[in-house]
Amino acid sequence: MAKIRHIAISSQDPETAKKFYMDVFGLRLVRKTERPTHWGYILSDGYINVAILKFSSDAAAGKELGAGYSGLHHIGFHVDDLEASSKKVTSAGGHVRSDIDAAFGVGHAKAGGGGGEFKYTDPAGVLFDLSQGGWATGSTM
Repeated sequence: MAKIRHIAISSQDPETAKKFYMDVFGLRLVRKTERPTHWGYILSDGYINVAILKFSSDAAAGKELGAGYSGLHHIGFHVDDLEASSKKVTSAGGHVRSDIDAAFGVGHAKAGGGGGEFKYTDPAGVLFDLSQGGWATGSTM
């Protein structure tokens, strides 16, 4: 069974968004994230993480939303078997988003792929990712 591990919010001001979600909902800071594709913060309630991200390019954010988009961006699922889950997604009408994976410098899901998050859309175009490695939900800062 897949488990929801994170919900990603695209923000033009991750610092203000971080403060808001910590002050209003009591979320804890897990870590800051800085990569060539995005920067921001990972917050958690201890079960599910909220990633607040500012994307550096339209390719990294996905061409439909773009780097200037603010709002809910995607949901992330932890799965036990990345290859089997990927096949289920495509068999059910979902689509592999290799364009976004390529912007992040990752190849798509392969047998034993383990680490990494791989992007997909459901039949309606809603963006999500699959990860076999999961996410830490405890504070490291």
